[in-house]
Amino acid sequence: MEKKDTRSEIIRIGTELIARQGYNATGIEMVLKEAGVPKGSFYHYFKSKEEFGLAVMDVFADYYSQRMTALLQDSGMPPLTRLRTLLEGSLERFSRNQCSKGCLIGNLGQEMADQNERFRARLDEIFADWRCLLAACLQEAKQSGSLRADCECEIMASFILSGWEGAILRAKVMKSPQPLQDFIQILFSQTLS
Repeated sequence: MEKKDTRSEIIRIGTELIARQGYNATGIEMVLKEAGVPKGSFYHYFKSKEEFGLAVMDVFADYYSQRMTALLQDSGMPPLTRLRTLLEGSLERFSRNQCSKGCLIGNLGQEMADQNERFRARLDEIFADWRCLLAACLQEAKQSGSLRADCECEIMASFILSGWEGAILRAKVMKSPQPLQDFIQILFSQTLS
């Protein structure tokens, strides 16, 4: 494997392991073993486990932000349909994973925000980026008349993001997609109506 491919493979495997068992429980040796990379190679690609964790976050956040952007800015659908499609797609993936894993960024926020300031700051940036994407979609809905004129889009976007992440947490605990289904139903039948 080339240097870049090896680094990407380490990040891919690290993302999977961290999503499944958390950052603290994911050892470097475990990642390298699964990646088939010699133990001494890790520090060739990353200065520390912290740098590795930040790289995992960045790769996941870039991927998810691109996905959100493509969907939430798709002018072929009405804005609120885009939002619903995003949430229902996440619900479907979560259900396929037997209500485990959840959101990597949400999981890391719960685990690491109080333990590591660099992680906390980066997680906050990622959530802020997602909130902005949601707010822009809501603003479009407001301008098109499909959302109340008095809706404060930034606050509503923050509410949706917080509510969704909380619903994911409850769904993981319950091992049921019901909290996500309930959130979508109430959001579209009462909150955004």
